[in-house]
Formats: sequence, C-alpha cells, structure tokens
Amino acid sequence: MHAIKLLLVEDSSVLAERIAELVRGIPEIDLIAVVDSESAALLEMKKRRVHMVVLDLHLKQGTGFGILRAMNNIQPKPRVIVHTNHYSADYENNALLLGADIFLDKARDFERLPEILKTIVKPDDMR
Repeated sequence: MHAIKLLLVEDSSVLAERIAELVRGIPEIDLIAVVDSESAALLEMKKRRVHMVVLDLHLKQGTGFGILRAMNNIQPKPRVIVHTNHYSADYENNALLLGADIFLDKARDFERLPEILKTIVKPDDMR
C-alpha cells in the first residue's frame, strides 16, 4: 500500500497544527508539508508528487483560487479539498469550476475532515 502524499495549505498556524494532528492520525496519509502561501504551495507541488491538497482560500500571500488556477498545469493533478472559513455559494461554485473536488466550511465541517480524507482517494490509486 502506498501512502497518500498530502499538502496542507493553511495560513493560520493554530488551525494548521490542529489539521496536522487530525491528518497524522490517519495511517494511509503522509503529511509532506504545511505551507501558508500560494507561492510556497506551488513550489511544493513542483518539487514532488502531491496526491491531495487541503486548501484554504485566504492565505498570507496569494489565494487558494490562484493555486487552483495554477494547478491546471500540474500533472498528474492532485485531488483538492477546499477548507475555508469564508463559505459562500459563489466561492464554492468558483472553486469547483477551477477543479476542487470537495468544498468544506471549516466551522461546519472541521470534524468531518479525517473521514473525508479517508474516503476521497484510495491509497492504491496513488501510485
């Protein structure tokens, strides 16, 4: 079985640590990096194969939307879970149109994140 390589893009250090703790509790997932900006996220995706991205929309530099646009040039393209405090139907529609697989509201869906991570991609699909 191959571990899913996950990149966490989150500008809040407190939330990043909480999410990282949740992710580390899932044996099938390897948290490869935690970054807080658009440029750092894109650099990580260029440096190594990333299977999945948990993506905040508002970052210290750039936006999650910018990352989604740039990911169209990354092959194979990682699966993306947008995880934001800034829920709106427009944000959700735009993120999904730009290639996000799932759109979550941090306030409502935080505790569901581990289960969603376990089910979105099977480790054997990530060779």
